[in-house]
Amino acid sequence: MVVTSSSSGKLKPSSIRIGTRYRANRLKGPYDAIVIGSGIGGLTSAACLAKAGKKVLVLEQHYTAGGYTHSYARNGYEWDVGVHYIGDMGSPHTLGRRLFDYITDGKLKWAPMDENYDRFFLGNKVVNLRAGKEGLRHSLVESFPEEKEAVDRYIKLLGDVADGMQWYTLSKLSPGILSPLINKGLDITLPDCFNRTTWDVLSELTDNEELIGAITGQWGDCGVTPKQSSFMVHALIAKHYLYGGFYPVGGASEIAKTIIPVIQKPGGEVFTYADVTDILVKGGRAIGVRMADGEEIHAPLVISNAGVINTFEHLLPDEVATQAGYRKKREHINPSMPHIGLYIGLKGTPEELGLPRTNFWVYPSADHDGNVARFLEAPEESPLPVVYISFPAAKDPDYQNRWPGTSTIEVVAPTTWEIFEPWKDTTWGKRGDDYEVLKEKETNRILDVVYEKLPQLKGKIDYVETSTPLSTAWFCRYGKGELYGLDHTPERFEQDWLKPKTSIPGLYLTGQDILTCGVVGAMIGGLVTTLAIRGWRGAGLARRIFIG
Repeated sequence: MVVTSSSSGKLKPSSIRIGTRYRANRLKGPYDAIVIGSGIGGLTSAACLAKAGKKVLVLEQHYTAGGYTHSYARNGYEWDVGVHYIGDMGSPHTLGRRLFDYITDGKLKWAPMDENYDRFFLGNKVVNLRAGKEGLRHSLVESFPEEKEAVDRYIKLLGDVADGMQWYTLSKLSPGILSPLINKGLDITLPDCFNRTTWDVLSELTDNEELIGAITGQWGDCGVTPKQSSFMVHALIAKHYLYGGFYPVGGASEIAKTIIPVIQKPGGEVFTYADVTDILVKGGRAIGVRMADGEEIHAPLVISNAGVINTFEHLLPDEVATQAGYRKKREHINPSMPHIGLYIGLKGTPEELGLPRTNFWVYPSADHDGNVARFLEAPEESPLPVVYISFPAAKDPDYQNRWPGTSTIEVVAPTTWEIFEPWKDTTWGKRGDDYEVLKEKETNRILDVVYEKLPQLKGKIDYVETSTPLSTAWFCRYGKGELYGLDHTPERFEQDWLKPKTSIPGLYLTGQDILTCGVVGAMIGGLVTTLAIRGWRGAGLARRIFIG
């Protein structure tokens, strides 16, 4: 049975709604700051400011808060849309865990995945990634016993990048006038491997391309293949999961659910169905926002978590973006790869169905760049370059309490915008039969991969719902269905203008575009935005989170 996400006549609304529905008469200003978008970066900035006593208004155009951290439930099943696993949550002393505990008042709980948290299928070769530094080393050496030296050198590089990352993060707080001096300091401080391509760095360690394919088996976590990605983001992801993967107890929606009370405590609010159409600028300064209903809300600070491209191309007046030099800057950034997602519901518990707490990454071969190139050249004829399979019902120990006797699977695969572009101006739920036929074809193509790795599921799937780049554009306002905002290339990380404080007074950016992708990357971006706003008054918060 295949039910697609655009068949609105067949789909019941999601029962998970986090946040308060927007109405103009529910506004209780004045507000100290307005945050556009309730993704984890926006929620983090709002919560940190709330902890400083600020009254913050978060405006989310979707029906539920959380951005890519939201969950939805339908037909007796529940899925997350982006929180497939998070690293560094096993100890209360890691930076990510300290920040989560701070913005949720310690209310968010975590469950570990299996020790073997990631499994890579590189053609016929299988590599099992295990938690811990020795676990990582053993996993790679077990599969490539002749490459011990290369593996050890690689693991050392992960630490070198992590040490340099604190200086790169702090550079985001520097005033623009100091950028040349800061950049010179970074050139001296950062390791040579920091912002070269992942492939260039790894190919100096080994000429074993299958080992490189295994080391970069998590490239889907940033959406950029080894020959295109910055080694910095590769190393941060690998280091992030060094001690395994974790999942929020109660599902991904618990993230927004536990942060919102912190924002509300000093009088703030998180509104859903709150569509911001314009950032208001007067005298060269951001002074508030205009809503789709025409309501204008003023505040001395506007923080955009809508993404850099949306902010400058859709929310700001054209003349303001032009004066900020955005057109020239735009040449150096690109949106990340679009994706297609399958949300699968099954009768039976994970134990009954044999579903693990391990992620599956299925590749045609270890040649990730070649796989993508062949797919982009002939998407209909070439194998999918990666199929990621996740088992949220198995990861969440509370799932059976909410949805007894059921299980869910989430599958993510890259696609192209061009395949779905003919329907870009249509309305969700009303895209026509041709679109549904295309979606069903793509759905079955991905299901074939799932059945290949999990043959016991044949005949067991009760429900399938498919999202396309058009679904992402509709619900998350990413214009071409991109999952990770801006592409994580070396050129992107050379853009010193990608920082919280914009050249427009009163306007700040937050989230994954100012730092890196992923839940924790975007969350730290939210923290850095708060520190940029607070200045020296944020020193205590910086010490608490970065030092502990």
